[in-house]
Amino acid sequence: MDKRQQKGMEIAKAKTIRPTTGGWLVKSQVSDNCYKVDEEFVCNCPDAETRGVTCKHAYAVRYYLQIERETPEGTETTKVRIQSKQAWKAYTAAQTEEVRLFDKLLKDLVEGIEEVPQGMGRPRTPLKEQAFCIIQKVYSQLSSRRARSLFVNAAERQQIAKPPCYNLVNLALNRKDLTPILHELLTVSASPLKSVEADFAIDSSGFRTTSFNSYATEKYTLQRHHKWLKAHISTGVKTNVVTAVEITDENGGDSPQFNPLVMATTNAGFTMHEVSADKAYSSRDNYETVREVGGQAYIPFKTNATGKSRGSFLWKKMFHYFQMNQEEFLAHYHKRSNVESTFSAIKKKFGETLKSKNRVAQENELLCKFIAYNLTVVIQEMHELGIKAEFGGLKYPL
Repeated sequence: MDKRQQKGMEIAKAKTIRPTTGGWLVKSQVSDNCYKVDEEFVCNCPDAETRGVTCKHAYAVRYYLQIERETPEGTETTKVRIQSKQAWKAYTAAQTEEVRLFDKLLKDLVEGIEEVPQGMGRPRTPLKEQAFCIIQKVYSQLSSRRARSLFVNAAERQQIAKPPCYNLVNLALNRKDLTPILHELLTVSASPLKSVEADFAIDSSGFRTTSFNSYATEKYTLQRHHKWLKAHISTGVKTNVVTAVEITDENGGDSPQFNPLVMATTNAGFTMHEVSADKAYSSRDNYETVREVGGQAYIPFKTNATGKSRGSFLWKKMFHYFQMNQEEFLAHYHKRSNVESTFSAIKKKFGETLKSKNRVAQENELLCKFIAYNLTVVIQEMHELGIKAEFGGLKYPL
């Protein structure tokens, strides 16, 4: 046996391995952190990730499961599949009740929008009803015309006064004054989870704005490129709720959006204990930003980074911590993978393509996607964690 195999056997004998969704958690021998070994026996520890070897944690799981067998041809390994420990009862209840509760929560969410007094002219649709309709339309993924039947149903349930013209949602999405209101709705939609989330992850991803006909592209050999919007988000690592969003053009830098996202999350009432992000956000200012709000950032250092403080003692301290205690540092940093899961869930459920044609409408549509996603997260946690969602005068579950 080599040294990794010997240590793996020691870990297996210590019985510090426990099953989890999609693999096993193995306790570190030098700290209280745990590493995850998946069903393919690939570990997320620094040894496995940086050297690409079978680490001691993977060997420990193999010995723990006793799936290695000596044969005349050599050591044979049998892969074992485990059962997911998903809370299926809560998951099923949330999924079956989602559409009904979504409209109720959305009605309560937009209730706090203040109306601007109208002078002369035809009576207009209240702003809160416009917000209700565009978010409901984005959630349904229907066209404007098909979505009108949803507005008729909402009017029958007295969630809006009367069903608007199908074109109202297009006009509302093009309202520039609606953008800050949607940002505020996003913040409020995450508020029921303030007591749950304390660790956050920050990253960005692109959303396509235009799709072209493949037939026309092939026929006329057109070299067309899609335009994208880039969404920078802060998400809680426990429930994956989105607490803040900044939207830029496709080439918008990541690091400058870090401070606005952290401050928006803090101003929304969340307590930030940890914030993890990738190397694109590595800077002294970003480390100091998290310290100022009472938290600790875990952002890996670039290969050309030095430990010189240049006015930031925290930068120097974390640089040496990263160099000397990579295993512990990366255990915190790997919480960042949750933001990838958040983007994946949003794109799978609401699509990665924006149907609107101009910049203002595209940004508003993208914000509606995040608001709709947050409401689905709240519905899930109502059933799984038993939280009470309260945006205005109503309380849930119902």
